[in-house]
Amino acid sequence: MPAVLLRERQRAQALSATLRVNEIFFSIQGETSKVGLPTVFIRLTGCPLRCHYCDTTYAFHEGEHMSLADIFGKVRGWQAGHVTVTGGEPLAQKDCLVLLTLLCNEGYQVSLETSGAVDVAPVDARVVKILDIKTPGSGEAAKNRWENLEHLSALDQIKFVIRDRADYEWATHLLRSRRLNETCEVLYSPSHGELPAASLADWILADALPVRLQIQLHKYLWGDVRGK
Repeated sequence: MPAVLLRERQRAQALSATLRVNEIFFSIQGETSKVGLPTVFIRLTGCPLRCHYCDTTYAFHEGEHMSLADIFGKVRGWQAGHVTVTGGEPLAQKDCLVLLTLLCNEGYQVSLETSGAVDVAPVDARVVKILDIKTPGSGEAAKNRWENLEHLSALDQIKFVIRDRADYEWATHLLRSRRLNETCEVLYSPSHGELPAASLADWILADALPVRLQIQLHKYLWGDVRGK
């Protein structure tokens, strides 16, 4: 079989794969170094973690099965250049890897928001991995998969959600002892409604940390509204 036909057949098979999708929506990126950019979000259903501060508990179980072809049909409708695949924990569904690669092949700038509890080694190298290292305040720090740090590049980002001073000290010890900022950009995010962003900013400045403070911009724009 000619190589072109083989690739077309493989792509057709890939597009027939299904994922359980919680929601797909077009919004402003509220976090990461791409904050403020119009972005299509694909939120997949399911997560093996139960973080205390989770703001998407509705994604644990709610969702419908969609083929990758149908997912692409919705994404194309917004004519956006940026796509974020999130959850839940998107990598809990194995065909998420197929989705990520196909999105890259279509020319999108793709980012993946992952808890870090699932192996990121198979993720397409073109995807920006946003690795959320779980602090003690999350209640899920024991599930951090430390091997994932070996699969990060300068393209990727590490995120810490900080609930209190104890979380800050824990994250900062990890930042310094592992020199995380030498691998990729590191983000400190205050847990919305629990830690004032100004307090976290003061701590970062006092310690002159090589990190980026981020707030959840979308929540300041629209509050806790789904699909925003």
